[in-house]
Formats: sequence, structure tokens, C-alpha cells
Amino acid sequence: MTLKTDFKKEIAAYSARSGRFDIIDVPDLKYLMIDGHGDPNTGVMTEATEALYPLAYRLKFAAKKQGRDYVVMPLEGLWWSGDMAAFTSARDKSRWDWTMMIMVPDWIDEEMFAAAGGHSFGVRLATLAEGRCVQTLHIGSYDDETETLARMHDEFIPASGLRMTGRHHEIYLSDARRVPPARLRTILRQPVQPVS
Repeated sequence: MTLKTDFKKEIAAYSARSGRFDIIDVPDLKYLMIDGHGDPNTGVMTEATEALYPLAYRLKFAAKKQGRDYVVMPLEGLWWSGDMAAFTSARDKSRWDWTMMIMVPDWIDEEMFAAAGGHSFGVRLATLAEGRCVQTLHIGSYDDETETLARMHDEFIPASGLRMTGRHHEIYLSDARRVPPARLRTILRQPVQPVS
């Protein structure tokens, strides 16, 4: 019988606590990624997700046939804008850029990716190196993240002698199709570097 690995339990970066900010070191991780632009509520996000999940499951089943089983990881997103005020205070979603992604084990290679139908719908296999990050667990609607992000970006990070680098990262631990907005659990992560 093949043991099933749950990387959410194996990788400490997939654990966060509500009500506090933690400084962590995130290992380099491999992802299925697809890029987009604009308001995630317009259906374009659904198309991106529908491209990622079937591929993630094909890779899981191919790996299981090779004797390596694992739990498909949650959807994640990188978010940014040329003007970060469009992201945090103004919440002008039409100006957002994003990458939706699902983490895969590091032994998933280009050959497995191609055999599973990767490269379809603009999906790519890539490694993300974030390193030092600040993260917290947000419980509630995605639209209610603004206050937490403002505290993270404008208070905790500068007070810790750090500055933001990289892209805002969200890990969706809840399925928004099944969980009420008030109970959604989302890890909010921001790569940082020491102020030099």
C-alpha cells in the first residue's frame, strides 16, 4: 500500500495563526502556474482554476502509479499591481495582476508535466523562491483582508526592520464554493528583506 503524503502537514510554511504575524523562511517550492489580469470575480479566475485542477489530479494519479501518492495541494495566488494602493486601500480589482498556482512535489519533472497535458491553457511548471516571509491566517471574506494587510505592510513589516519584496501571496485553505465567506481561511504571505 502506497503512503499518501500531505505536504500541508510536512511543510511548516502551510501553517499560520490568526491574530498574529510570523516571520518564516519558505523553502523553494515547485508549482503549476497560470497568469492573468483583472478582477478575479469576472470568470477569468474560474477559467484559470479549471485549467489547474484537472492537471494537478492527472499528475497525482500518474505519481500514484509510480508508487508516490500525495494530497493535491490547495489553490494559491500571487497578486500585484503597478500601484499597490490598487490592491490594499483602493481595492481596484480591474488593475490587479495575478498568478494562480498549485504546489506539486519537487520530483514532478517536465517529462511528467508534458505527459499529463501540461503546457495546455497557458499552464507552466516553475519553482518559486520566496525565502524570508511574513504571514498570518485571515479568517473571513477575501474583501475583508484590507485591514490585516495594512497592519502587515504598514506596521509589522517596518517595525521589524524589514521591507516588502516579491509579490503578495495567498493560500486558500477553504473551498469558497462550499464555505461561507465569514469562515474562509486564507494564509496571507508577504516576502520581505532586511532594510539595508
